[in-house]
Amino acid sequence: MKSTMTGGRPVLTRHAEAETCADPSSVMTLLADSDSTADGFTSYRSTFAQGAVGAPAHFHTKATELFFVISGSLQVLVGEEVTVLEAGDFLAVPPHTPHAFAAAPGCEADVLFVFTPGMDRFDYLRLLGRVMRGEADAKEIAASAERFDNHYVDSPVWRAALEVSS
Repeated sequence: MKSTMTGGRPVLTRHAEAETCADPSSVMTLLADSDSTADGFTSYRSTFAQGAVGAPAHFHTKATELFFVISGSLQVLVGEEVTVLEAGDFLAVPPHTPHAFAAAPGCEADVLFVFTPGMDRFDYLRLLGRVMRGEADAKEIAASAERFDNHYVDSPVWRAALEVSS
């Protein structure tokens, strides 16, 4: 059974049937995209290797991004503050709030992400994987900012945190 939702029916994505996107330091398991959810959410699970950088500083204009750490530790930037989320921690980042994330120093992380309202973000995640593998140009990410509601910003606080981590 594929991940489906029409007319308010439940969404079920079997782990064995879920699409995955991988880059050298993480694996993303695509669970439900907004086109298959009546309420328009997007959800995926990412596992980050030790030292993996998840996303640079960015914000969304429409979506709240939810993080739930299944295991390991995730270092996050929210606004101008850097903190570490541990297994079992939950974070909701509202629209227009700069944020970034990476596996915490010396740790791996397994994280469930949910965007609400969702957008067809799976194409964005696929693009990221292609760029990380050298199959697409990074300029395509910048060109897709409006389509995927992903707006990158400079964060000296985040850059400093990553420098300390490496």
